[in-house]
Parts: sequence; structure tokens; C-alpha cells
Amino acid sequence: MPNFISRQPPQSLSPVQAYPALERALRQATVIGLALVVLLPAARGHSDWLGWMPMWLVGMPLSAWWAMHRFRLPVWPASRDSVLRPSRRRRFRSQARRCARPAWRQRTQAA
Repeated sequence: MPNFISRQPPQSLSPVQAYPALERALRQATVIGLALVVLLPAARGHSDWLGWMPMWLVGMPLSAWWAMHRFRLPVWPASRDSVLRPSRRRRFRSQARRCARPAWRQRTQAA
């Protein structure tokens, strides 16, 4: 029987802690892309090779930055609608019965 060496699992670092340079680069790319879209009219347009420019200059760095933070959803303030309410119990009723339909009548077409 083989003897397995038990090791402690490696410490799970978040990507932000593991790669601070990447996080800083994504933040800078987002800010630069946003500045380009706001200041240059050509950056708000469409390129034949790249497509819609604001998506590449702002949207993609933002989504990569969000993915680096493991897709944490924003925290919304608690509202009174978000309070858990007890669910209403369904009243058990008998199955609805279908009514007898009148016989199908053929329609005559006018010439």
C-alpha cells in the first residue's frame, strides 16, 4: 500500500493579493480608456477591425477587473422589500374541470 504524504493545502490568495501589478494595470487601463472615450470623439465610434471602440476601451478592462475580483456582486442597501416575509400557504382546492365545448362547426367561405 502506498504511503501518501499529507501536506497542508496551499494558502488560497485572492488574485488581487497574488497579482497586485495586474490589478494596478487593469485599473489604469480602465481609467485611460474612460478618458479616451470622454475626450476623443473618434474613440466613441466604430472600427472595421475592432468593432465598437467604447467596449474595448472601457467595457473589457472593467469586466477583466471585475473578474479578477471573482465576480463579487455589488452590495445594495437593504430595503424593506428585501426583508424576508413568510410565504403564503397555498390553499388546496380540487382540480378545475373542463366544460364541455360545443361541437365544432364548419365555416363556409363566401365566394
